Amino acid sequence: MEIELRYGDGRKLIRIPDRVDVTILKPSETPTVGSIADALEKVLVDPLGCESFQQMLRRADPETIAIAVPDETRPAPLKPILPVILEEIRKTLPALNPSAITIIIGGGLHPPLDDNGRERVVPRHIAPGCRIIAHDARRDPMVDYGLTSRKTPVRINADFAGADFKIVIGQIDPHQFVGFTGGAKGVVIGCAASETIEHNHSLMFHEGARVGRIAGNPVREDLNEAGEMIGIQLALNLVLDAEKNIVQMLAGQPLEVLEMGAKTCSAVYGVGIGEKFDIVIASCGGHPKDICLYQAQKGLNLASQALSPGGHILLLAASPQGVGDDIYFDYVSQFTTPEDVLRDFQKTGFQMGAHKAYLFGRTLADFDVAISSDLDPGILRKCHLRAADPTVIVGEWVDAFKGRPRIAVVPNANTTYFYHG
Repeated sequence: MEIELRYGDGRKLIRIPDRVDVTILKPSETPTVGSIADALEKVLVDPLGCESFQQMLRRADPETIAIAVPDETRPAPLKPILPVILEEIRKTLPALNPSAITIIIGGGLHPPLDDNGRERVVPRHIAPGCRIIAHDARRDPMVDYGLTSRKTPVRINADFAGADFKIVIGQIDPHQFVGFTGGAKGVVIGCAASETIEHNHSLMFHEGARVGRIAGNPVREDLNEAGEMIGIQLALNLVLDAEKNIVQMLAGQPLEVLEMGAKTCSAVYGVGIGEKFDIVIASCGGHPKDICLYQAQKGLNLASQALSPGGHILLLAASPQGVGDDIYFDYVSQFTTPEDVLRDFQKTGFQMGAHKAYLFGRTLADFDVAISSDLDPGILRKCHLRAADPTVIVGEWVDAFKGRPRIAVVPNANTTYFYHG
């Protein structure tokens, strides 16, 4: 049989031998919201846990407003959304100059976007007169909010922290150790100092830090606590389907938005399986989920959870922006095997960037992994990854298998997760 899976901005064809059992593990199909403008107007009039957006603005009467938005590694449809929000602000606060509104592209520890990158994410014509900046976790001035109960230092971009009215826009996706993205994460991670991100993510070793879990997940609970300390007035979150269409739009208090959106996200992307598979063929889901190797790791991790011990996994990840993180690449390149990475990381302790090598290493140590990518095979080898032609490697695995192998195809590996049932 032949299958086509998303790969970058296009698709890649894979031929699978006939003597196999193939199961497609894909998200559920869910009705979309239709008109983005109508859906947005509705949730702003009746947000979760607070009065309407216009009432909040009138009550606050802010002199400055900050809006945190995701970078280009997230497919949030900012171009139709931001103009509606800005128009609501203009109508409610006609005396507020657009220059008093700062839109912060929150990429966390991702390299801050240059002028072209900022224009791709927030074109100036959709936010005329507003300040548009890209967060730099290592160089930007920060405001210190103190420590969470788990000792995370909450230090946030001063342009966001100093605003009288704070808004975060993002989407709710399954996340390998945060449980779900969304809520305050676009600020607490997206617009935070490096030490904030590093300490929060160091909680990922806890047993409760896993995909699909909010309660009892220390990473997620730490994020939530930090968000309350910062005082975000409004979260606008989206749940997208596999085609990047909006299936739910929510606005309101960050925690209430997160909890309701996570239920929808779980219904869309949580897939039940009876038993695990011998071979998994996984696509990250195309651009921007496979924009770089650093982002593609999420797909490898989630897809491997459908794989039997010692099984084979093929990951499609175009990675047009390369490896995606110099710290990760410099760290992983020091070692000969994934097992060496695991031993060193456990010995030396948590470090952002290097943690990605550890997460890769956990999968590479347990499974046979091959990757189809535009990256140079030599670069992949330094990351302990084997470059392979998809059709060839799947054929080799099937030929070597005794009996009839069970193959799972995961078209949206960066967001699909699995449970037994």
